[in-house]
Amino acid sequence: MTPLEIRFATFNVCNLAPAGAQLYDNLAPLTADEYEAKANWTARQLDLLDADVIGFQEIFSQAALRDVLSRTQRYRDAVHAGFDPDPNATRLTPNVALVSRLPLAAEPVVYADFPQGVSSDSRATAGNNPDADRFARAPLHAQVQLPNGVIADVVVVHLKSRRPDYRNGDGNADPLQYALANLRSLVWRGTEAVALRVLLSNLMKERDRPCVAMGDFNDTADAVTTTIVMGAGAACEPGDELRGRLFDSAQIQLRQDLLRHVSYTTLHEGRYNTIDHILVSDHFHPQSARAMADVMDVTYLNDHLADIRPEASDHGQVRMRLRLRNAAVPL
Repeated sequence: MTPLEIRFATFNVCNLAPAGAQLYDNLAPLTADEYEAKANWTARQLDLLDADVIGFQEIFSQAALRDVLSRTQRYRDAVHAGFDPDPNATRLTPNVALVSRLPLAAEPVVYADFPQGVSSDSRATAGNNPDADRFARAPLHAQVQLPNGVIADVVVVHLKSRRPDYRNGDGNADPLQYALANLRSLVWRGTEAVALRVLLSNLMKERDRPCVAMGDFNDTADAVTTTIVMGAGAACEPGDELRGRLFDSAQIQLRQDLLRHVSYTTLHEGRYNTIDHILVSDHFHPQSARAMADVMDVTYLNDHLADIRPEASDHGQVRMRLRLRNAAVPL
């Protein structure tokens, strides 16, 4: 008998779209050769990742992701959940997706609009924004059935990037305009973090079951926006301090080998940052009375970032290995 293990991972693929398809206004579509190289590299990286549940970001085409899956060895028969971007949206942005080798207990859903109670007033001073009450990239919620029969709520996210949000033709020539554009991005990401926190909090209260939120948060784990999502500092009853919160899996992993771990997911202008995270509810926290699994370790696949290959992603992948408690399967 061996303890049952499950792997979750998050993978920002960096603008996956078919050859010739429209991307951002400042990006040329992929050529046929560029798409082939990107699809093949992404498929190889998926097989190397070898996770049971993977959350994806920057998917311009779910058909392209299905094509990538067909090129893998490990995911040809996996469940794929995702929706293409709205062609009528005011901004063309990619969506998220989920691929699972574990069954889903229900149809996946997306949350395009902010939950009730989240105000967009904080964006009013940031300029006219027609999407002030919506996520730029809608989170995807899937109910994943774990091998022990427990259903986990898995939410794949991609919060607003740090890219300056220019308005009305302004640019970075003026330091003030550059600063204001960065402030708009921060306010936008912060508002999305609040909306995501409400969404996740409602899920955990209504269902009271394990929750995993993973993806590109575009900020470090200790940043204000990320801690808003985690719900740190929320008031609670004595002895119930962990319930309703989320925790950075890298911080609660059992294997804390600081010399081994090279934990970064982006490399930009010589700076190393970890902005892709896997957050978990107290069901996976070692100090929780409700813990049903332990985070054994968190691994970062980031060797490709130093190569600067055009077909490779500009993000490293994060993989979390869980071990279920009181569960075993035959060898």
